[in-house]
Amino acid sequence: MTVELTLLGTGAPTGLPRPDCPCAVCATARGDRARAATALLVDGALLLDLTPGAALAAARAGRSLVGVRQVLLSHPHTGPAVELPAGLPAAGRVPDGQELTLISGHRVRAVALDSPGTGYEVASLDGERLLYLPPGGGPAGATDGDPLPYDMVVADVLGRPDGLAKLRARGAVGPTTDVIAVHIDHDALPGPELDRRLCASGARTVPDGTTLYVGEYQDVPDVPRRTLVTGGARSGKSLEAERRLETFPGVVYVATSGTRRDDTEWAERVAAHRERRPGSWRTLETCDLVPLLTGSGPPLLIDCLALWLTDAMDRVGAWDDARWEAAGRTALRRRTAALVEALRGTRRTVVAVTNEVGSGIVPATASGRRFRDELGRLNASFAAECEHVVLMVAGQAMPLR
Repeated sequence: MTVELTLLGTGAPTGLPRPDCPCAVCATARGDRARAATALLVDGALLLDLTPGAALAAARAGRSLVGVRQVLLSHPHTGPAVELPAGLPAAGRVPDGQELTLISGHRVRAVALDSPGTGYEVASLDGERLLYLPPGGGPAGATDGDPLPYDMVVADVLGRPDGLAKLRARGAVGPTTDVIAVHIDHDALPGPELDRRLCASGARTVPDGTTLYVGEYQDVPDVPRRTLVTGGARSGKSLEAERRLETFPGVVYVATSGTRRDDTEWAERVAAHRERRPGSWRTLETCDLVPLLTGSGPPLLIDCLALWLTDAMDRVGAWDDARWEAAGRTALRRRTAALVEALRGTRRTVVAVTNEVGSGIVPATASGRRFRDELGRLNASFAAECEHVVLMVAGQAMPLR
């Protein structure tokens, strides 16, 4: 029998909007975009996390807490005491690794985390498996392989993207796992922007009061295999690209910038990027992109195509007018065609960053105009081979495809 899961709330512990928070996200999280603190009702018999107004939330969802036989807490609850609804058993925590078998037949196992709190694996008599993680929680321990992927994972995807990456690394989350984001806080604007952020991670969210069925086929968001992120200087391109891969393990960050001796400002930029990236990512400094795209391996984040083009133009002598007319143009077009061809045939997940340089002042030199034109051509050819193309403007993502 399929496990029935009702999300009585899907928000952060303080709810969304946060009380007395003046930020733009909280200002727009009204009506059906508001979220109560996360709590899960499993088959009407198990309540995961006791939150204020749980009985009323269940009633609004067409459910009742009368049949609840076990109340489990996943994380230390702060703030005012939560009144226990009449008839509910006392709430408690289960020690890591311990298993409970409920009268309803569910098997519940406490999962160790890398932060204060406890995760819960719930299995039905028919073998459907649900994993629930608390806010800020990720699995502890080495990435040893799990026997099978979970049917559903309910977790803090925005707050702990690396937790989802750990689950993917150990095989606990597969292509068919339904990943539901909860503990939603004011990290992303509600509505389309939140859906876009989660879709890039292969996750989704649902409104409070939604009932889901573990193991039932869902239209799990397809992670785009190829994405191009473009925009002007300091528009948020690199951050957007990193967010698109932060829930995946072992990402290779391909830096096409190389090193710049005695340039402290550039060194500070590189250091800031490295500090922001997950520790499990590997950095590779190269402009030789074709072998990476034609090979196999983990996802690639290429930052950026403008610097790749600079290197390619250096190699063919494109800055010199005579060399450009003699052979440079043909040689550069061969290089860019080979790159686009490799992207077309790649089996790796690829997120590439590039610059938009054709919307500003016309360069004063012939070589500057040459670079602008060639980058525009490269961007157009690269974008044509990508499932997703995103334009960044003032830190806001505008999907073009």
